[in-house]
Amino acid sequence: MKTSDGQGGYRVRFDWGPVGADAVAPEVAFVAVVDVLSFTTTLTVAVEQGIRVLPYRWRDDSAVAVARRHGAALAVLRSQAGPGQITLSPESILRTDLKAARIDRLVLPSPNGSAISARLADAGATVVGVSLRNAAAAAGWVRRRCGDRPVAVIAAGERWPDGSLRPAIEDLWGAGAFLDGLAPEGFSPEAATAVAAYRGVADRVTDELAESVSGRELRNNGFEGDVTVAAAVGASEVVPVLRSGWFVDGGSESET
Repeated sequence: MKTSDGQGGYRVRFDWGPVGADAVAPEVAFVAVVDVLSFTTTLTVAVEQGIRVLPYRWRDDSAVAVARRHGAALAVLRSQAGPGQITLSPESILRTDLKAARIDRLVLPSPNGSAISARLADAGATVVGVSLRNAAAAAGWVRRRCGDRPVAVIAAGERWPDGSLRPAIEDLWGAGAFLDGLAPEGFSPEAATAVAAYRGVADRVTDELAESVSGRELRNNGFEGDVTVAAAVGASEVVPVLRSGWFVDGGSESET
């Protein structure tokens, strides 16, 4: 049987999860990581507020040590948050008086988007955080810089109880919203399918996001506001770019 080269023959590629990232990211110039509910939405909101964000794989004692070493706040579990504490909930950032709390750096653990971002940090590509809030801005930023160099998009997805990947429809839509802003030449069929999926719901994405599995889970647990923040398509012009381990706003960078 002939060995497949995957999506390597295409300039614009799309795949799922950490294994998908390993498959399509090698030798690309830019990798967009999409985790709409909630890592990349929270990341986008944090960067909007001037916070530098360190993506971290694990929420354990090592995360506490990393945050302490960098003089950063550590995002805690939603269920464990006290007054003024930031979690993976984007609303927790919007509700916090960041100046009073003196928060300008944040260690943000998550098992999906954050772990994938950290995994890609040493791969040589420029890693960009993409949500529905900033998909258009991020696409424009990448489009102006990539030329004919390859671009990969990774939908983080969620996890089933056994640890296997659960493709999450909101990440497919976020990926499609980003890809829809790139020049259409050289798309793999997988990338083109993500664009079609987003275009199919673009005029009702707020309602569809609320009714997705992840959206219902958040709403049922009292975090309906997070879904509303995530559904604000085009609300943000920031472009979180991973630089020396930290996501910072690349939107003001001069074109290269």
